[in-house]
Amino acid sequence: MVDQVQVEQLTDTEARPLAQDRPQMMPRSGALDAREEIPHGYFRRMLLTPQDASTLLAPVRGGLAQVEEKMKSVDADVFAPLANAFLELIGQGGKRLRPALALLAAGLQDAHPERNNARPYVDGTSASTREDRHPQTLIALAAAVEMLHTATLVHDDVIDGALLRRDAPTLNASWSAGATVLAGDYMFARSAQFAAETGNVRVITIFSDTLRVIVDGEMRQLSDRNDFRQDRQAYYQRIYAKTASLYSAATEAAAVLIGLPPDRVEALKSFGYQFGMAFQIVDDILDFVGTDATLGKPVGSDLRQGTLTLPFLYYLRELPQPQKVVSRLLQARESADAGDSAILSATVQEIVQAVCASGAIEAAHQEALGFLDHAVHDLAPFNDNLCLRSLLGLCAFVVQRTS
Repeated sequence: MVDQVQVEQLTDTEARPLAQDRPQMMPRSGALDAREEIPHGYFRRMLLTPQDASTLLAPVRGGLAQVEEKMKSVDADVFAPLANAFLELIGQGGKRLRPALALLAAGLQDAHPERNNARPYVDGTSASTREDRHPQTLIALAAAVEMLHTATLVHDDVIDGALLRRDAPTLNASWSAGATVLAGDYMFARSAQFAAETGNVRVITIFSDTLRVIVDGEMRQLSDRNDFRQDRQAYYQRIYAKTASLYSAATEAAAVLIGLPPDRVEALKSFGYQFGMAFQIVDDILDFVGTDATLGKPVGSDLRQGTLTLPFLYYLRELPQPQKVVSRLLQARESADAGDSAILSATVQEIVQAVCASGAIEAAHQEALGFLDHAVHDLAPFNDNLCLRSLLGLCAFVVQRTS
């Protein structure tokens, strides 16, 4: 049973200092100056119309094709079943937002006037015939980021016992847990190899630090499952480690590779952090408001696994006696552990409906917008070009997406 003191700890909203690993938020003034108003105005306009990820990624489509090709490269002497599984996993694709952010961040250095003035390209009303070619070090970085992300998904599926991801069978569904872990290890090794190909010690350090943060975060998430004593700061730390750290590494390392000055590197590091935090908050919202079909997994999966997310934390704040909900969840979990999962499924479904009917979803949505507002602010120092507009459009896409 959880007592009232523990529930108050859970719903505490007091701001605490960011963890040392996390980039500090760039300072904000009360009013926007003329330069800051440009990206904020563009972002607000893009929020009003649906954003298409494929169109927004058009400026780096050629670079992403190179990243895809590099990720699919397999040494001839690799164990054949591992090579086949590796290629199948990579072939499942995805939006490739992490490598895209690295390439777009590097593109902020582009100052060619004819590219800066081509606004219709991002809006989708015209297209460019320019072939995107990126330095191989940048392609290696982008491939390292995405390969690291893919490796973490393979290990996540083992930890969660997941047999499906996005309606496709996981490697864990056909391989033993041990073999699946080793396949994930191979992907970690490939991502490290790609990072080393950049030949930049600072980039390699960023990569290794990020891997450390991700693993630490996964351990904390396992430890925090069904722990209703945790507060919102534990949630922030978890989603930073799980998601935002890799986005931040992608944009920071790209800035380092192209030789931007320290203040611009810090701005892009912060942008990746803010973007990643918002992305994960929206993911957590979708776990309540989405459908099994759009999510590729059952709605309420996080709650069913005992992972507490922002919408649920906001929901508890609204309740006069939140300990009653906590007690029901714990009792349902005990029944599931005893072999009766039906009670847990019914309890989770009921709570999901209650969260959706409350003000928790909108509160979490506003918090995601707050992170994105900081992300847009981080882009203010950069000159206007296609890559900048794509980054702003992706900020709008993050809160518009349904999967």
